[in-house]
Amino acid sequence: MNWITTSTQAHNAIAEALNAGTAPSGLPVAQLLEHGTMKVYFYEPRGTDKQPTHKQDEVYVVVTGSGTFAIGSHEDDLERIPFGPGDAIFTPAGAIHRFENFTDDFSAWVIMWGPLGGERSHP
Repeated sequence: MNWITTSTQAHNAIAEALNAGTAPSGLPVAQLLEHGTMKVYFYEPRGTDKQPTHKQDEVYVVVTGSGTFAIGSHEDDLERIPFGPGDAIFTPAGAIHRFENFTDDFSAWVIMWGPLGGERSHP
C-alpha cells in the first residue's frame, strides 16, 4: 500500500510504521496523519485493549493478527465479532468497543473522521 501526501513528515511516519511493524512512538498508538477532521493512527496494543470511547466515527482496518472485537452501547450487552487480517470494522462515535483475546501480532490502522458526536448526530 502506498500513501501519497503532501506532508513529508506524515509520509515518513507511515513508512516507518509499515517497515518497523510498530507505532513510531513505541506506544500502542501513534497518530500518523491529520487532514481536516480526519486522523490516521497505527494501533498495536499488547496484552489488553484499554481504549476509551471516542468522539468521532472510526474505522479499524486489521493489518495483522486476529481476535474478537466487542462493541455496543452498554457493557452488559456487547456484541462480539471475530476479526482477522484485512477486516474493516466501523465503530460509531460514543460506542463502547475494544479488541479482546487478540494475538500477540495484532495491529490495525485506525481512521477517525467527522464532527464530534459522529455523522449520525449531524444530519
